[in-house]
Amino acid sequence: MKTAIVTGSAGFIGFHVAQHLLNQGWRVVGVDAMSDYYDVGLKQDRKAILAKSENFRDVHARIETPDVLLDIFAQETPDIVIHLAAQAGVRYSIDNPRSYLESNLIGTFEVLEAARAHPPKHMLMASTSSAYGANPEAPYREDMKADHQVSFYAATKKSTENMAHSYAHLFDLPITMFRFFTVYGPWGRPDMALFKFTKAILAGDPIDVYNYGDMRRDFTYIDDIVRSIDLLIDAVPDPRTAPIPDDSLSPVAPFRVVNIGNSEMVPLLNFIKAIEKSLGIPAQMNLMPMQAGDMEQTWADTTVLKALTGYKPDVSVTQGVAEYVAWFKSYYAA
Repeated sequence: MKTAIVTGSAGFIGFHVAQHLLNQGWRVVGVDAMSDYYDVGLKQDRKAILAKSENFRDVHARIETPDVLLDIFAQETPDIVIHLAAQAGVRYSIDNPRSYLESNLIGTFEVLEAARAHPPKHMLMASTSSAYGANPEAPYREDMKADHQVSFYAATKKSTENMAHSYAHLFDLPITMFRFFTVYGPWGRPDMALFKFTKAILAGDPIDVYNYGDMRRDFTYIDDIVRSIDLLIDAVPDPRTAPIPDDSLSPVAPFRVVNIGNSEMVPLLNFIKAIEKSLGIPAQMNLMPMQAGDMEQTWADTTVLKALTGYKPDVSVTQGVAEYVAWFKSYYAA
């Protein structure tokens, strides 16, 4: 039986990825600190679902703690590592930047050091579409320059890409970095717009809509994210192979960056309309100016993902929001 280490396994994306791997017959070692950045009860419920499988090992630990991951890697000698643990959220990084430094930078360093000592066949690591920052071109391609991040969160995630590339080069560690585009779906975080909007509309409260609603996002449903990651497990980067069109494969390391998005730029107001339709309730909107650290638009070019996997995310916002609202009503008995 193959073994995967999944960091952040009680988190939104980590939970779905770990659950999928268990369903596919993997043994999964889930590492999560259960931080209180948002409702720990939601994380506990996710973890309880994973714990139903006898092939799931739960490790409660902070990845930034020295040698914790080194010990886990030594015990498990994993086939793959999927590193999803991170301090998330653009706006929170303005108020509490140290938590991003510790979790995202130091935590990723500990992952890389553990992999250096006990190399897996493939490391797959999360980055973000926010790494593209102030880049005016769209859609975003992986080979574009991404040097002008506009939030500290994005800066830490771009830094993890640079760190990972150096380890891939120095120690021949095959690494694929994902740039996720506005992931949403059941079991999503309470700090995300979809959660806040759904909760407020059901309660009859107004929602805060920034930049007066003039924002566009490449909303990507969680099942599309999980499917893409699953298919990329076998797409191990190797600089000795012929590059694919628009490839981001490093010329000096087994390292590649891959966008995972829906390849559709949806106006925020259309996203809100989808929520209204699923709930059958109109939203009251507080139109507000742009918040610091936000990006006006995100839009993924997924040519590389399609070339590597044959797959293109395609769950529509209408379908995805309806699935989320059904889960929200069931979970919160709304």
